[in-house]
Amino acid sequence: MSDMLKTHSILTGYLFAIGATALWSGNFIVARGLSDSIPPVSLAFYRWIVAVIVFTPFAIKDLYREWPIIKKHVAYFSITSFLGITTFNTLIYFAGQTTTAMNLSLIAITFPIFIILFSRILYKELLTAKKGFGITLVLIGVLFLITKGKISTLLNISFTIGDVWMLIASIIFAVYSLFLKNKPKGLSVKALQLSTFILGLLFLFPFFLWEQTTVHQSFLNQTTIPAILYVGIFASLCAFVLWNKAIIVLGPSKAGMVYYTLPLFSGFLGYLFLHESISMVHFYSMILIFSGIIATNHESKK
Repeated sequence: MSDMLKTHSILTGYLFAIGATALWSGNFIVARGLSDSIPPVSLAFYRWIVAVIVFTPFAIKDLYREWPIIKKHVAYFSITSFLGITTFNTLIYFAGQTTTAMNLSLIAITFPIFIILFSRILYKELLTAKKGFGITLVLIGVLFLITKGKISTLLNISFTIGDVWMLIASIIFAVYSLFLKNKPKGLSVKALQLSTFILGLLFLFPFFLWEQTTVHQSFLNQTTIPAILYVGIFASLCAFVLWNKAIIVLGPSKAGMVYYTLPLFSGFLGYLFLHESISMVHFYSMILIFSGIIATNHESKK
């Protein structure tokens, strides 16, 4: 009976992880699908307003209780918020203006590789031959994707700017993740998330005002409002809850491997809703990136 319960628990954990990944993939569909309907900064700003409103009732007690810790480490929270909330997601929406949802998700899953590289540079963590081989495969896969299978185009710098924005976003997310790894002691996840949501929104506000004075119109309509509610509620709060539950049941490593299926969901949704084509370039890039990530994260049992 205990084995059946354990199997059921593991299966539930994988379902949580798959659910979170599927919800996150929808963010890339919105980034691409609304590229002509709402500017990127406005989309990011409205998203985090919704996320803060929805998340506050669940986390306000933790934030109030742990306010002394937040006040003591204001520089840490400012940097973390600016990187993870203000910059990272806004760059995704910038990238969505000129590249496909499939490309966005394929490049997005490369961030663990940058974490390994930065850990090596900053913390002198060991970089084995296996990890080096994996990183090389991932980088080749990304280059293959960005250049649409023609690496020679790098010599002429003629690739889609959206792919470059997404690559920069992945690098920023890797730095953000390293900051999260070193969060202040005694701080709960809920207080961390809500405080960074609020601070990130405040940092985004001046850019939102600038964009509004540039475009001189409102973009809230029957098309954009449901999409904003989706990224604010489902791709933020619901995905966050599901992912936390998956990590509790499976552990970060196994849950992380499920996250690498992100391009499969984005590719399918992009094909279904945006009529994006999936070519052999995507297939080969996916094989290279997946192989590199698996090689980098695999640990032999001794």
